[in-house]
Amino acid sequence: MSAPRWFQKNISVTAPSRGCHLITPDINKAIKGEIATVKIGMANIFVQHTSCSLTINENADPDVRRDMEVALNKIAPASWNHDGTFKHTMEGDDDMPGHLKSSLMGVSLNIPISDGRLALGTWQGIYLNEHRDQGGWGGGHTRRIVITLQGQSQ
Repeated sequence: MSAPRWFQKNISVTAPSRGCHLITPDINKAIKGEIATVKIGMANIFVQHTSCSLTINENADPDVRRDMEVALNKIAPASWNHDGTFKHTMEGDDDMPGHLKSSLMGVSLNIPISDGRLALGTWQGIYLNEHRDQGGWGGGHTRRIVITLQGQSQ
């Protein structure tokens, strides 16, 4: 058996707005050459920010992404910045709720690699969940993502 191989790519993804955005094509494009050499392994996808998150969910009906955003806003409403619930409010009404949503949803995913591709189910896609209207201090929604692949060669 050959020694495990490791690959790492850094990409930036720009969310067009607050909400849940399907980024599976961005991930697949970034790792196309490297993942093709992996027979069996694991991909770790990590977003380097504290007010966005990653998750896997349905990739077919865009209403799912809209409904996820609506539900997250009910779980952690911006109104908590004004009723005394949150003390960390200096970065805007969406900042502390964004941090909470990021912690609830998570900033990394582990996805098996099988025969040179991500072993996602038929209806599964990778979402970047942007929890800020302004995208943090940078004034946009560009998020840095580190993709690490490990596994046995084909």
